[in-house]
Amino acid sequence: GGGIFYQKKGSFEWTSVKKPGRIYTVLSVSMEPKYQCQQCKEVLRKPFQAQCGHRFCVSCFKQLTSCGPIPCEACRAEGIFEVDLSMLNFCEAFPDNAARREIDSLPAKCPNEGCSWTGTLKDYEVQHEGRCEFERVKCEACQMFILLTDKDRHNERECEARTLNCKYCKVSFSFKDIKAHDEICQKFPIQCKDCGKKKIPREKFPEHSKSCAKSKSACQFSEIGCRAVVDNGKQHEHEQTSITEHLRLMLAVLSSVRLHSDGPGEWQEDSGLGLYRGPEDAAPPGVHAAAHNVAGGPSVQQKMTALENIVCVLNREVERTALRLEALTRQHQLDQEKIENLSNKVRQLERTLTMRDLQLAESEQALRELQFCTYDGVFVWKISDFSRRRQDALAGRSPAMFSPAFYSSKYGYKMCLRLYLNGDGTGRGTHLSLFFVVMRGKYDALLKWPFSQKVTLMLLDQNNREHIIDAFRPDISSTSFQRPISEMNIASGCPLFCPLAKLAGKSSYLRDDTIFIKAIVDLTGL
Repeated sequence: GGGIFYQKKGSFEWTSVKKPGRIYTVLSVSMEPKYQCQQCKEVLRKPFQAQCGHRFCVSCFKQLTSCGPIPCEACRAEGIFEVDLSMLNFCEAFPDNAARREIDSLPAKCPNEGCSWTGTLKDYEVQHEGRCEFERVKCEACQMFILLTDKDRHNERECEARTLNCKYCKVSFSFKDIKAHDEICQKFPIQCKDCGKKKIPREKFPEHSKSCAKSKSACQFSEIGCRAVVDNGKQHEHEQTSITEHLRLMLAVLSSVRLHSDGPGEWQEDSGLGLYRGPEDAAPPGVHAAAHNVAGGPSVQQKMTALENIVCVLNREVERTALRLEALTRQHQLDQEKIENLSNKVRQLERTLTMRDLQLAESEQALRELQFCTYDGVFVWKISDFSRRRQDALAGRSPAMFSPAFYSSKYGYKMCLRLYLNGDGTGRGTHLSLFFVVMRGKYDALLKWPFSQKVTLMLLDQNNREHIIDAFRPDISSTSFQRPISEMNIASGCPLFCPLAKLAGKSSYLRDDTIFIKAIVDLTGL
């Protein structure tokens, strides 16, 4: 809040925020005149004493003397002006540290409404000024007074006069003009109501409207009476299916021309086509009269013949178009047959690929089982990354995990272990729960059922001193030990296998975030 003063070769330099005096309402006591700045009339902030004895805030004194020495108005007002002493000169003034200490020790209170802060004036300047959550500041954009704590939010979200950059065209504009800008922004995304396509820039929308297959437009024969409005993508199809209707409309137009042919123009024959000759092309009056007297002028029959010739030409064009359409239809049928054949091949290849994927997955599963598989009834299960797996169990993402399968012999019982890292049943949240699972094997038909071999489960002490051991003999009446009819039977074992507390701290059972579980199946009698 303050500044540090340096004196060098008869002048003073400082680094500070150039603040005027402190408002007198910050004082908890009445302000004495000696603590008042002679310029801003507020409580002195970093007082400077002039040669005449009057005190000023450092920023006020700097501003007063910025253009050189000036007379002291306070001396004039008090009637004690002396030419030699009453000139304010920055080089001859000095920091009044005694007055500063007195002012800093004055009792103060926060002038902001709602704030109960109290302390010394120095504490106010260092700790509270400019930081009070009840202080109101003026927004430079909209000129509203807002709480200091709300300034950032106001500038970013609430100020009606804040400046924004269009995220589409990057042009800057005032917030209040946002709707008007969106209406004219050439990069603003528009959705086509016909095809549903989104995010089309406004500048490219006319081009899209012309090429949009689902956008509708009038038939190009609308000028002669066709009222059809069709999708852009079906314009050609409409023209092909409406040739007769378009010819009928054209004939009606030509007939209308025939009815008005008695005007200033004439019809003449030229190579079998009726050509209209306007008044500007007419022969001189004498020649016209002679021709009329000789031939009697163009008759209605001649005009009809000319129109019939035009219709014949159009009919031949229609015939050629029909032949072309028939050829295209045959080609389309051939293309459709090719597409259908290719689609069938693609579907067949997809089915083959799916079967291959299934076979590959089965092979990978078999390979994993072979990698960890044992055939002597003894299985050691290494569980690494224990902390992450335990957190997954606590969060419910993966409460249980299965071991790879192991066997009592190559053609014997197929088994696995199931572990709950956060416990299950009576051990939930307090113990590791470990269960033994009988699985369906390829040689179950040759084995003795129900399964009745003794099972020993162990959590290995990695110092090889005191393993945690639990053993049980199967209950042969339980469905857990009957011959499996699904992939695996219901698990059976020890919900209170190991207290979780034994895995806390520097546990010999948990090293390098890894534990080892061992299962032993007694093969006696097999």
